[in-house]
Amino acid sequence: MRHDVPAPEADHQVAYNYTLRRRVGRTKTVVYRYRRFLAVGLYVTLSWISNLAAFQLRFDGAIPARPWAAHVEMLPWLIGARLLGFVAFGQFRGLWRYASLHDLWNIVAAVLSSSALFYVFEGWVFAQPNYPRSVLVIDALALIAMLGAMRMGRRVYHELRRAPGGKKVLVVGAGNAGEMIVRDMLHNPAYDYQPVGFVDDDPAKQGEQIHGVRVLGTRAQLASIIAKVRADDVLIAMPSAPRAVVRELVSALQRHPVNIVTLPHLWEVVSGKVVVDHIRRLAIEDLLARPPVGLDPAPVRRLVAGRRVMVTGAGGSIGSELCRQIAALEPAALLLYERYENSLHAITNELQDAWPGVEIRPLIGDVCDSRRLAEVFARHAPVLVFHAAAHKHVPLMELSPAEALKNNVFGTKELADAAERFGVERFVLISTDKAVNPVSVMGVSKRIAEMVVESKAGSSATTFAAVRFGNVLGSNGSVVPRFLEQIKKGGPVTVTHPDMRRYFMLIPEAVQLVMHAAAMAKGGEIFVLDMGEQMKVFDLASTVIRLAGFVPDVDIPIKITGLRPGEKIFEELVEAQESLEPSGTEKINRLWRRRGVDVVALERQLMELRRCVAEGDVDDLHDALRQLVPTYVPSSKATRGTEAAAARSDATETSRGEKPVSTAPEVEPPQPSRLAQPASPSP
Repeated sequence: MRHDVPAPEADHQVAYNYTLRRRVGRTKTVVYRYRRFLAVGLYVTLSWISNLAAFQLRFDGAIPARPWAAHVEMLPWLIGARLLGFVAFGQFRGLWRYASLHDLWNIVAAVLSSSALFYVFEGWVFAQPNYPRSVLVIDALALIAMLGAMRMGRRVYHELRRAPGGKKVLVVGAGNAGEMIVRDMLHNPAYDYQPVGFVDDDPAKQGEQIHGVRVLGTRAQLASIIAKVRADDVLIAMPSAPRAVVRELVSALQRHPVNIVTLPHLWEVVSGKVVVDHIRRLAIEDLLARPPVGLDPAPVRRLVAGRRVMVTGAGGSIGSELCRQIAALEPAALLLYERYENSLHAITNELQDAWPGVEIRPLIGDVCDSRRLAEVFARHAPVLVFHAAAHKHVPLMELSPAEALKNNVFGTKELADAAERFGVERFVLISTDKAVNPVSVMGVSKRIAEMVVESKAGSSATTFAAVRFGNVLGSNGSVVPRFLEQIKKGGPVTVTHPDMRRYFMLIPEAVQLVMHAAAMAKGGEIFVLDMGEQMKVFDLASTVIRLAGFVPDVDIPIKITGLRPGEKIFEELVEAQESLEPSGTEKINRLWRRRGVDVVALERQLMELRRCVAEGDVDDLHDALRQLVPTYVPSSKATRGTEAAAARSDATETSRGEKPVSTAPEVEPPQPSRLAQPASPSP
């Protein structure tokens, strides 16, 4: 049987190629090792060539004997002067492939200064009469041209040898950040990017070029520009752009199969330098992220540093972030109170690794367990308590209302009573916008928890306060992780109502503001965080799909499923009987209520509510809740709570003659072609 074997010629060619590569590699190593000596030799050679060329030009190629003798006599002094100038202006340092206008200026300065020095030697020291003055000028110009061409030639070579191709990038923003990022793309052949154009709204920039890349139009022409240049990526190079502009750009790109990438925010690029390595995928946080709040950290540090702090619900989204920010302030001890061992174990390990000098005490326990609370308070003596433990999932709490009330209402009361009994200095409740005009058991339970905190203000040595805010992005069970799970499965992404709106805030910012609210509490306050504007959940779903690299309703469908029990179309931050006033701290408002809490009536109603919870009578339970919170309208059907909330909002506008603080601006309904038909509401 015949077998194919390599021909001897093929073996010889392989060996030759291997030997050649080794020789080239060794040559490069030698050149790199002795590059400064080689650069000196090259500069000296070019200095002699330019001087000789200057004499040739001056005498039309026929140099007389005396000028030639002057040339030979003065050449060593010329070379010496040139070397001094080159060293003084750093000509033997730097990488030629990155030559710039600064390098050209240094070449001009080195040549002119060395020419001036040589002129002193030639005219004043040696008084050489046969050395033409015009040669000095011609020589300087020729040397500048040769050295500049040599420096720039290296850079031009690298740019010309750059292989065409790579991802076609359309850059939105022809400002400083856009210029820097395109320059870095063009100068570094290792990057897999090819800038194909700029988009900018400045009329003065239209049609202009930056590093050879043209400004193709404005944001209004974005769709046609993408189709024209066939961009793979759209780079948003506007680090200081408002989030509304970023959302507008994302919306404009919804139908185009392009990746959306961006740069860090302006406050993240401290050095002011923007390079390709800064490019990252646009994230949902970019649509909400705001510059860091300019708050004085001193009050929070005084509140926490060197003191014993307890956080309930320490393994949850808000609780764990509270623990991180508190640990960074170096408390005397941080008590993590949590009933779920897995989440408690995770946050304990994280904190111990990050802050080994802080005493971290993980404590398994339930806020409803008065004996366990008494044991913890007696043994560990916390000075500050942040109460973040709560049942928060609205549909689940509608199915198990008694459990929601046990944890959110009576757990809060047990904890507050224990804090008061054991002399805690400050107690802060984490509340929610769902407590305002509640239509869900979860919402009304948090409103009652607020009332418990308010009721203790006048008679307790402990400072009690609550902080109310809306949804936090990326928390456990929130919509964005749910959308991402659905996208991974190929869709559909489900939204309960096309017009549903919610307030959203990033977890670190919310917790930062909670800490500052705690520091300023005097007793009995409800602080309300500035949540910005409401976002449509449908638009949020479309954006998450877009940022995952898919086209909404083309690659991943969006399905409208209908409102769930307990849901409202929009949330509110204040009721009709409430108003907001500045707290003196940015993004934190203080709530003012026309009527305070009747402590005696509250105790009586809580006793009745406890009886209803124990007996499990749902109808009596809802009646008791309405007695406690008259604005509560239970939502046993899908649209009941929403209609009630809308009616109350209209009534509030009529009574005040203006829109309430919490009402979001009107939003145009989505185009019917973009939506599946919503489910018919239950009668």
